Amino acid sequence: MKALLLGAGGLGGPAALSLVAAGVEVTIADPDRVDPTNLSRQIFFGDADVGAPKADTLAHALRERFPLARAQAIDVRFSRDNAAALARGFDLVLDATDNFPTRFLANDVCARLGLPLIHGAALGWLGQVLAIAPGRTPCLRCVFEGEPPVGEVPACAQAGVISPLVGVVGGWMAQAALAIVRDRALGRWANAMRTLDGWSGVERWVPVGRDPLCPACGLAREGNRALDREGAEC
Repeated sequence: MKALLLGAGGLGGPAALSLVAAGVEVTIADPDRVDPTNLSRQIFFGDADVGAPKADTLAHALRERFPLARAQAIDVRFSRDNAAALARGFDLVLDATDNFPTRFLANDVCARLGLPLIHGAALGWLGQVLAIAPGRTPCLRCVFEGEPPVGEVPACAQAGVISPLVGVVGGWMAQAALAIVRDRALGRWANAMRTLDGWSGVERWVPVGRDPLCPACGLAREGNRALDREGAEC
């Protein structure tokens, strides 16, 4: 099993750790460098890593922990120009990014290529994971339709996130990735989004359904303009 992981940060690190430990080959795509503000929640980075490429640093840390781990890095930005080419050849994609344009670009490209996608997000005390199997489960646009207006929802850098929460959500992403590839039934992942309120400790499976008119995975996909959109950094 070969997985493309978009994002080497708070979600990507725990997800990658669980996947390589399970024998999954993981390629990590992230163009960013380690910043001091990352250290509180991105557990594979330390003071000595500040300024280093995130993807390379995470892949190296995984190989040090698991000498037989198949983990490699590509220091590139997942964008409109390269998204389809990057995703081809993998069994699934995990979206551990922190911005809406990249999340929806990943969704649209995976729908077009027929690739399973694991979406994960965390902000403040709240986290969520959605497992997407094209043609079988709702996609991100079925659930959220599209990106919110710019500035309406703050990014992690502005709103912050509770550090332990990203570890839980990243682990859930790895769990969903294994389920979506190995279990045809998918269980509860087939028609629900898993959410966690870290403040109250309440975990929920929120029912979701496919939208037959979804521009990414429904009848309206013929008019899908996903690859005409400008991608964003991860």
